Amino acid sequence: QVQLVESGGGLVQAGGSLRLSCAASGRTFSTYSMGWFRQAPGKEREFVAHIKWRGGSTLYADSVEGRFTISRDNVKNTVYLQMDSLKPEDTAVYYCAARTRYSPTYNPEEYAYWGQGTQVTVSS
Repeated sequence: QVQLVESGGGLVQAGGSLRLSCAASGRTFSTYSMGWFRQAPGKEREFVAHIKWRGGSTLYADSVEGRFTISRDNVKNTVYLQMDSLKPEDTAVYYCAARTRYSPTYNPEEYAYWGQGTQVTVSS
């Protein structure tokens, strides 16, 4: 099993920044890549970004490209999501997820492990 714990959410004004962290523990060697998703009230869970543990190549949703940056620290088994130029429409619960394959995917069903989520609220 792999445990994921997110932190760093909060309330921020539009145009501001937040950095989310996701610490992985347990059988982390079984995971090859990580993703961030978000879910706003009444909406489906939405892909945000993906990163490979080895090599660090990334993929972003069009809605966050150029504003969000995903990164990882292989020593700490931690993945980060730097969110800049935040907009009210970025308000959601943000989840990190671990995948047992390298290839990125937008489909949340293809991620094996999930954190509990952290709330991000952007005020206008």
